[in-house]
Amino acid sequence: MKVLTGMISSLTLLSLNLVGLSQVQAQTAGFELQEVPVTLFGNGCPNGTAKGILDADTLSITISEFEAKASPPKVVSASCNLRIGLNVPSGFNVQPIQVKYLGFADVPTGGSANLNVKILLQGQEVQTIDDPNATFAPGFSATWSKDVNIVLGTINACQNPVNSIFGINTNLTARARDIPTNQETKIRIDKIDTAIGPVLFQIKFAFNPC
Repeated sequence: MKVLTGMISSLTLLSLNLVGLSQVQAQTAGFELQEVPVTLFGNGCPNGTAKGILDADTLSITISEFEAKASPPKVVSASCNLRIGLNVPSGFNVQPIQVKYLGFADVPTGGSANLNVKILLQGQEVQTIDDPNATFAPGFSATWSKDVNIVLGTINACQNPVNSIFGINTNLTARARDIPTNQETKIRIDKIDTAIGPVLFQIKFAFNPC
């Protein structure tokens, strides 16, 4: 397997190329460990702050931090959008099947917070089995987690290579219009507990030779 970085839709994208994997490797070992760049855009994650770690069937996206917090009477939104280019050569198929992320919200009386996530393939929103979004009401102060299973057909490259773009758009909103003075509304994506580093998103794949 080789990991290539290319220009797709004027973005530098993570390219997963399965050429060189034997059938035995693809069925048992998965992708070999690789560190590759990831393209981000949005006011909550300046480009250049992330990388991708691909290991077996999981791509982990590391970002230093992603948070929205607001003091009264403000409303603050932070966005973080990532793009991954999937280059599937002929003889293989790949299917993103799950996206995992978790976080924390602290909402004082009179405030609210929202998590809004869109999972995309080729610029079109992908249907999910689980709700990728959440609303946090006044008084909520706890961690939360999301394991979002994706309804997405296999990227089938059995006969010809296929290039596609997988994306995750995330927006955090913290509202503090009516909260008490000297308090804050906070919402953030937290780090997943791994040995890799500050992993904020994990994408799991199913893949097989044809």
